[in-house]
Amino acid sequence: NLDTPMRNMSVSQRQMCEIARAISYNSKVIVLDEPTSSLMTQEVDKLFEMMRMLKKQGISLIYISHKMDEIFEICDEVSVLRDGKMVMTKPTSETNMNELIAAMVGRSLDNRFPPVDNVPGEPMLSIQHVSTKYEPYLKDITFDVKKGEIFGLYGLVGAGRTELLETIFGIRTRASGRVYFDNKLMNFNSAKEAIEHGFALITEERKANGLFLKCDLTFNTTIANLPSYMSKVALSDNKMVQATNKEIKTMRTKCMGPDDAITSLSGGNQQKVIFGKWLERSPNVFMMDEPTRGIDVGAKYEIYELIIKMAKQGKTIIVVSSEMPEILGITNRIGVMSNGRLAGIVNTKDTNQEELLRLSAKYL
Repeated sequence: NLDTPMRNMSVSQRQMCEIARAISYNSKVIVLDEPTSSLMTQEVDKLFEMMRMLKKQGISLIYISHKMDEIFEICDEVSVLRDGKMVMTKPTSETNMNELIAAMVGRSLDNRFPPVDNVPGEPMLSIQHVSTKYEPYLKDITFDVKKGEIFGLYGLVGAGRTELLETIFGIRTRASGRVYFDNKLMNFNSAKEAIEHGFALITEERKANGLFLKCDLTFNTTIANLPSYMSKVALSDNKMVQATNKEIKTMRTKCMGPDDAITSLSGGNQQKVIFGKWLERSPNVFMMDEPTRGIDVGAKYEIYELIIKMAKQGKTIIVVSSEMPEILGITNRIGVMSNGRLAGIVNTKDTNQEELLRLSAKYL
């Protein structure tokens, strides 16, 4: 709908608008920086079709992506940058996934995902017949997540995955249903309530995660994370720096120190700061919407390790991802959303991509 305000569009719709705008300039060179980070498979196919058409017209395309499969599908030549230096340039036909990953991270990664060796316990988070009052609607969602479990949410864009996390977190208004944690009612009416009861949410857009771009790591890790009734005088500078250094070490954040400006960090390291900020609150339920969107394969692996470590510590975790290999690579079970409904729940080790796609189309 051409009259729809951009603020009312999904992340993927905004992304498609940006791509269309870039193509409309009749440029000779088009640079696409992570253009598919929030697109679904069908939208990616459309984009690649456009790119091939532009290539035939003599337009040069520079394609920046951390998605290895896409590089081999669409690119003629690939260059790898690491720490500001060009470390490799080759025709894509003369390299492979392992060589590319090794060049990116400076070491070999035998597996793209660490072993998922957490052992889920008893059901801890219970979502009972939850529906939303306003569009986009959720309809009668019911499922449980166990203590120490990594529960994945998959579905096509607009299926309701993000809306479900926001409803649990008290951002969206429920029409009906109840949320329980450890048999206690948790029907939050605001994000503040959710945070005070040990819930954490990493949103799909990094800017919406509360990063203060004019401030340093210490501010973003500690001050920005304080409850509203506290102020800077509640913590000494020394304690704030100690807490920040602890999270830098835990997250293996690449930076000079806690005084670094947040804008000096890469996207992946900014994401680590967001994780560190929430970890300072020691949440019991950690919900993550596209937690590795737009970050490199090395940083992804470290975040996967952190997610599994948190699960082994007994945290209850929900991960939303549009990347099929990721959702299959780091979860214990997967709930598949389709048009605002829960189409099914599968054990990760017993399913495959075809089954996830079948379920995601169930209510279309």
